[in-house]
Amino acid sequence: MKTYKPFIITILILVLVVIAGGGWWFFNSYGEWEKPDITFDQEIKAIGRQKAIQITFTDRKRGLRHTAVTLTQDNLTQGLSSINYPGPGAKEEKLSILVNPVSMKLHNGPATLSVTAIDYSLWKNTTTINQQININMTPPQISLLNTTNHINPGGTCVIAYKTSEPVVLSGVTVDKIFFQGYPALISGKPCFISYFPLPVDAKQGKNNIKVMARDEGGNETYINLPCQIKSKKFRSDKMALSDNFLAQKMPEFQSQFASLQGKSPVETFMYVNGFLREDNFKTIQGACQKTSSKQLWQGPFLRMKNAAPMAQHGDKRTWVYQGKIVGESTHLGVDLASTAHAPVEAANNGVIVFAGYLGIYGNAVIIDHGLGLFSLYGHMNTIHGKTGQEVKRGESVGQTGLTGLAAGDHLHFSILIGGQFVNPQEWWDSHWIADNVTKKLEVSF
Repeated sequence: MKTYKPFIITILILVLVVIAGGGWWFFNSYGEWEKPDITFDQEIKAIGRQKAIQITFTDRKRGLRHTAVTLTQDNLTQGLSSINYPGPGAKEEKLSILVNPVSMKLHNGPATLSVTAIDYSLWKNTTTINQQININMTPPQISLLNTTNHINPGGTCVIAYKTSEPVVLSGVTVDKIFFQGYPALISGKPCFISYFPLPVDAKQGKNNIKVMARDEGGNETYINLPCQIKSKKFRSDKMALSDNFLAQKMPEFQSQFASLQGKSPVETFMYVNGFLREDNFKTIQGACQKTSSKQLWQGPFLRMKNAAPMAQHGDKRTWVYQGKIVGESTHLGVDLASTAHAPVEAANNGVIVFAGYLGIYGNAVIIDHGLGLFSLYGHMNTIHGKTGQEVKRGESVGQTGLTGLAAGDHLHFSILIGGQFVNPQEWWDSHWIADNVTKKLEVSF
């Protein structure tokens, strides 16, 4: 009988393995206990006249059996979504549900949003989220604190305003381009400040300028901004491209971009003035996406010392090679020429958000001055400072040079609002700042 003991033990071990394996399979499939997950793309505290709710249902094991979304007010429950899944395997479901309280005959006040998910396990594991929300179908009101706004084409405007209730987003739209407003205290009361630019071709009655505000329920309000757009003429000129200039500058870009190798100098210029210029603008806009919610600058912006102005902001250029037009551009900044490798100072207090090579601008630095206001320094020979570094007004950020699309040693200086170029000369002018910024933010009400 002893000879059978190893065999019996082996059988028992096999039986235990089968039982254990079967148990593992059962409790990780049909008999699993893991509940489904429910996530919202954003926190929902309120629902306005119309709001889209994004919900993701997930079950990593057997899959979803049933999902449901309801809204209850005054003990009356209304269904927003109900889905039955025909069989196991639906691991994820993303829903976008448009809630319209008006058509549902709801009223302003508290309500309960209920979201449920049931899986395909034996136990029908269930997850339910009951979210207390507020129905608010009354749009916020906007009160302007500045009734007079004189704006130059290509220039900057600053306004202050308040809202009748807390809002999650506000600012100014100029021809559908949005410029954010930032919370501030004015006369000790909560308000908003928004900086926004005008394009160089702006004219009275041509541009659609509105102030907007959106509350946490998604209700939006737009009001027209009263303003007087001044008349301004910009220079235009034909710029003849010489073979000497092309031979001097185009190899720099050919060495930076492999796609330009083998191209002729004029073909390279057309690429640089067209595609690369647009790509550089996208990079600049990306660098300007994040800005301090507080004003970092103080006083007028510094102008480069002992420097003669060359190209002006808004100059329109037509590029000509051997009598043929090969491109056009608008100069978005001021060129300042001094001695070679002259020191370049930060125009005002801020934080460096970009420091490196930037195509047509060569070696460049971009500084955030808060509330969407930025300065750009281009064509530099060397850069002092790095991204994330705080700088003070007058602190060195580099030396002038001729990197990028520059014919000679100089500084290209730009000011941007929300990623859009504006006339830097306004920000050098203490009188303009006093009349158009400081006084507007010192109103009492």
